[in-house]
Amino acid sequence: MTMEDTLQSILNDILITTSVEEAFSGFILYSAEEENNKIICCNESFLRFWKDAIPSVEAQKAALQYYIKTLHGQRAPKRVKLLCDLLANAAEKKVIPAKLICEELLLSDKLDYRNTDTWSQTFLVIKKIIVFIDYKGCRDLWKVILDKTLTIPTNINISTFKKLDSLLKVINQILDRNSCLLPSYFAVNEIMKSASEEPNSNHWVIGDVLARFVDSFRQTARMVSITGRSQLLPIVGHSSSIGNAWKLEQSTLRFPLKGMLPYDKELLQPQKGLLRYVLEQPYSRDMICSILDLNKQQKQRCTVLEEQLVDMLILAMEKMENDMATDLLWRHLSSQVIFFVLFQFAGFPQMVEALHQKLSKNPLRRGRDHLMWVLLQIVSGSIKKNPVSDFLNVLNLFDLLYPEREPLPLPDFNNSNCMIQFAVTCIWIHLAQKEPLKRPTPPALKLHLEFVHQIHSSKNLPMHRVAILCNAYSTNNEYFNLPMSVLVDAISGKQQTTPATPLSMNLLDSLTVHAKMSLLHSIVTKIMQMAKHQQAMTHSIPAVLIETYSRLLVYMEIESLGIKGYINQLLSTIKEHYAWGILHTMLEMFSYRLHHVQPQYRIQLLLSLHAFNSMPQTNQNQLYLCIESTALQLITGLGSTEVQPQLSRFLTEPNQLLSKDSEELNRALVLSLARAMHITGSETLSSNWCQDILSNLMSNTPHSWAQHTLECFPTALNQFFQQNPYNSENRSILKRNVDEEYRVWKSMSNEADLIKHFTAENRPPMFLCVLWKMLLQSDQLRPVIIKILENIGPRMISKHIRLFTDYLVFEFSNSVGSQHVNKCIETLNDLVWKLNVVTLDRLILSLALGNHEGNEAQVCFFIIQLLLLKPNEFRNRVSEFVKLSPDHWLDNDWHSHHVSFNQRFPEKFFFEGLYEATRTPMPTPPKYLPTYFVNVCLRFLTVFDIVIHRFLELPPVSKSLETLLDHLGSLYKFHDRPITYLYNTLHYYEKKVKDRPLMKKKLVGSITGSLKDIRPQGWCLTKEFTEYLGRPGDESWVPTQEYYHNLLARLVDTISGDVPEAFKGCDWRFNEFPNAASHAVHVTCIELMALCPQSSTISNALLDVVLKNPSGIPREKLMMWINAVALVITSLPDSYLSVINDRILQTLKSPLLNGMSSPVQGLFAIFDFASAHTSFSEAPCSYVLALTHAVWLHSSIGQLTLLPQFLTKEVHPLVKTEEQLLFVCHLVGPFLQRFHEERTRCLLNITSEFYDMLAAVDKNCAHLQHMDPICDFLYHIKYMFTGDVVKNKAESVIKELRQPLQQRLRFISKGAEQHVQSQST
Repeated sequence: MTMEDTLQSILNDILITTSVEEAFSGFILYSAEEENNKIICCNESFLRFWKDAIPSVEAQKAALQYYIKTLHGQRAPKRVKLLCDLLANAAEKKVIPAKLICEELLLSDKLDYRNTDTWSQTFLVIKKIIVFIDYKGCRDLWKVILDKTLTIPTNINISTFKKLDSLLKVINQILDRNSCLLPSYFAVNEIMKSASEEPNSNHWVIGDVLARFVDSFRQTARMVSITGRSQLLPIVGHSSSIGNAWKLEQSTLRFPLKGMLPYDKELLQPQKGLLRYVLEQPYSRDMICSILDLNKQQKQRCTVLEEQLVDMLILAMEKMENDMATDLLWRHLSSQVIFFVLFQFAGFPQMVEALHQKLSKNPLRRGRDHLMWVLLQIVSGSIKKNPVSDFLNVLNLFDLLYPEREPLPLPDFNNSNCMIQFAVTCIWIHLAQKEPLKRPTPPALKLHLEFVHQIHSSKNLPMHRVAILCNAYSTNNEYFNLPMSVLVDAISGKQQTTPATPLSMNLLDSLTVHAKMSLLHSIVTKIMQMAKHQQAMTHSIPAVLIETYSRLLVYMEIESLGIKGYINQLLSTIKEHYAWGILHTMLEMFSYRLHHVQPQYRIQLLLSLHAFNSMPQTNQNQLYLCIESTALQLITGLGSTEVQPQLSRFLTEPNQLLSKDSEELNRALVLSLARAMHITGSETLSSNWCQDILSNLMSNTPHSWAQHTLECFPTALNQFFQQNPYNSENRSILKRNVDEEYRVWKSMSNEADLIKHFTAENRPPMFLCVLWKMLLQSDQLRPVIIKILENIGPRMISKHIRLFTDYLVFEFSNSVGSQHVNKCIETLNDLVWKLNVVTLDRLILSLALGNHEGNEAQVCFFIIQLLLLKPNEFRNRVSEFVKLSPDHWLDNDWHSHHVSFNQRFPEKFFFEGLYEATRTPMPTPPKYLPTYFVNVCLRFLTVFDIVIHRFLELPPVSKSLETLLDHLGSLYKFHDRPITYLYNTLHYYEKKVKDRPLMKKKLVGSITGSLKDIRPQGWCLTKEFTEYLGRPGDESWVPTQEYYHNLLARLVDTISGDVPEAFKGCDWRFNEFPNAASHAVHVTCIELMALCPQSSTISNALLDVVLKNPSGIPREKLMMWINAVALVITSLPDSYLSVINDRILQTLKSPLLNGMSSPVQGLFAIFDFASAHTSFSEAPCSYVLALTHAVWLHSSIGQLTLLPQFLTKEVHPLVKTEEQLLFVCHLVGPFLQRFHEERTRCLLNITSEFYDMLAAVDKNCAHLQHMDPICDFLYHIKYMFTGDVVKNKAESVIKELRQPLQQRLRFISKGAEQHVQSQST
């Protein structure tokens, strides 16, 4: 007999009835005892069968399915109930697993709500036995039950509602938080998942129960949501835009929220506003790729990005209708479209089709030419490599936007936009060249086409007509070569009829990207040909060609051929053919003409410079100086947010990044590292990533730092140099050795012996010290000096300069009388300007970076001051040079002005003065390399940056620094990043200058004042602050609250697109900042850091703009103001940022949270800033929440890393009430996801703190009203972030909590669950 036959036999025995019972079924009454005996017999036989007859789990499952099939086939209520009771009893006796019974009951295809008895009895059984199932089994059953609820039609008759009662009882039992059959977090997760797959599919009776349960999680969702998230905006190119804080889901543009929680609607919507805002910012493409997780190495079309680009083009056309669009906007849109289509993140045919659909509904005509100009960039650049079918839908736009039946008139060729009006004609020509078009020429284009055909063979064309031909025929070599050759000849010196000038930015802007690339290729090819033939050593490259080349390199859309080709191709060719003259020119151009070069290319160039420096052929005075100056500029110019990402790329081979012999370059790298760690807050992180770099650096060039410099270093750097000391030679011993060397010099007369002695590899580098003593002693200079210096060479002379400056400081420190000091300075001046032994910038750099303590440090700075100011040579050069304009891209004759300056103040690098002083004829004329953009003033600027920092570290020399700024501060007119430098200086040295208002005033006034004649009023500082700078002496100024309000208003307007007039008209391609918002936040921070009041006073005033004067801010723009405050606060030093912590602590102590009072509208309503703000019922604590969220969102991960310490030391001791705990949950919860992605250790520490705070609240409070949201929050942390990593901490805390909390939290870990079970038994 089979198992099924046996089971059927038992069922027959259980369900059998006699003929009498069947005949009188409605009239027979059974005694209770009889019924009970029957049930006992049935149970016994049923249990015996399950215990004895079923050999395996599979057999058990098959038997159960057969049993349930029989059960669901019964129609008699009594039989159904009996069979269900047997199952329930078997589950209670643990003969059949309760989970298996429930699963098979629910999965039966016979279970139908229309079979009232079986439906009701089935769910009654489930309700009875579900308590025997563990929480994981309950979660699985809950999924099945939710699926089963979807089988009930939403429109069933009201008479059938009672059928749902049994199902609702099971649902309510599972969702009952007091029963705790499973974590409610699991239950809501399945409900949300089901709702997302089948929205609005539940009957309203069931839906109401589920909705109320889901709604109970809204509080938890808000605990992990950033207040006003969708209205907070980053600034492109600013530190807060780095990292994971602004990422969106690529397919939906939604925030990547963790967990299936009922988040507020605004968080679940596509964040089109954020993406569009970032897209509108210049130089935002890398941030867009980061936000959408786009990889340039992979072809991945992003439809949401495509849609936004189309919408932006339509919006620009709408602005044209209202005369609001600018050429700058269209230029930016063109660059963005080129980039994203080039990397196939956006599909061109799809974009054109979308444009056509949108414009069909609203044909916008005034912007049509600009739109065609954008499309022309893609057509001309891509049509050669792609089928014409990809571009034919552009013709549909022709029909739509150019419906004229008469030819369009020719444009005014004196208007810079004339090229744009030819864009549609150029597209037609490109399409027709690719493949004959099977349609007539649009009548509107007839005149334009005739004009292009007329001029394509003409000679001596004006430049605007040349540009038209280039744009029209860039894919047709037969017609393209002529106009392109005209452009190349114009900058190659071949046209002698008129003075050659660089191609203007207007002309370059009027060329398509394809034409620009061809021009760039021609220029690079020409330079490479000269390099291969060594022509640059005999005659220089035309300055206009180099100037034009530098202007082409600012176009981001041709980066692959531009700066990338410069680094990888051009420099390699130069190195291969030893074209050192061209190398000198290229490095000059890079240093003084290029802007916004991406950091990876700058680091790549730095590596190349180190490689060049190690080559014996570059050991030439002028070239070596250029290489070292460029390297110094690259190192000091690294942005604070760029240092760690770029340096981290070389952790395995750090020596590539370091100089092997230049201590000055390696010291500059340490200073840049210190500044970056301080400003980004990464000093709070582990410094292990830079240990290898520092160790290799010390191995290459061992050195030490003065104590006043170490005090400014971040802790990690300070500790490294304290633990790795380097003891330099004792100054007294140095003097004795110099005296000995001088005696050797005096005693030896044979030139060969002298040369051998002073150039020997193992000799201390003291020859400059000896030469100095000769000059002081008025010795007659011998010709052998020149031979010794030439044998030493520029690479080794750096060591001599370094030792010489140490000796110099010691000599000055022990000088007696002003006459001797004056003589020393005159002698130094002769070394620099008369004898041409050493350049001023190298001498000052060595002095500034030297390790001098106490009095010697002051003496060193005194020497620097005297060297720069006492002689007239350098001051005269500065006063003359600052008459030039730094806006080189607007000046077509900048080179000739610079040549005139160099002719008036020539620089000599080959000891010409020494030859003259020794009356020795030069054997051969020195081979000077061509100079285009550099001079001693510009080289000194980078050194001046370092000098200012060194002076700031030592307050006693403040007056000397003020004097230097008075005389030389005007040079900052030519600084490539003056505002960034000022910001970095005030930020890094905040502790040094906070009590020195006059110094801050002088520093800001000198650097910003250097640009006052070439920048509009208000371009940097506000009117109030400018007036403060103009006040005499030490007159202090305490700003009013209105001042802070207006200062923030300027930033708010700039971010929202209403850019102040003073910020407009700036060509951001040649600015130190990529956009107006980045400029605005930096100048705002500079002003705040330069104010007299203490940092806490300033930060509180900024917070009070939002907290105490909300009536002065339009309510609909409040989040924009909060965003601005957060941007500023996070961009300031830690002493400003710490004020937000003070406000948090004040809020925790407030009556509302410490249990002294209770809110009328409920605690969670108070914390919900958005709803409270809408109903005018916001409380101070909700403002603090909103502000803190904005600040922490904009914070770097380094700044956020301090949060666990803040929670442990300051917040935790205050948390005693449930309200306080919930406030902290709301405060920190939204940032757990970021910690999980960027700093897991911090996440674990914070989680442990939450458990400790819960334990404190549990002990302190008699009643807890919000246990469920707190427990849901902890489950969210476990299942979304920590898993079982903190289970030991959780278990230890849960075991000590009150019983209801233990019951709810028992699923956090196995140990907690076992503890609760043991207590219940």
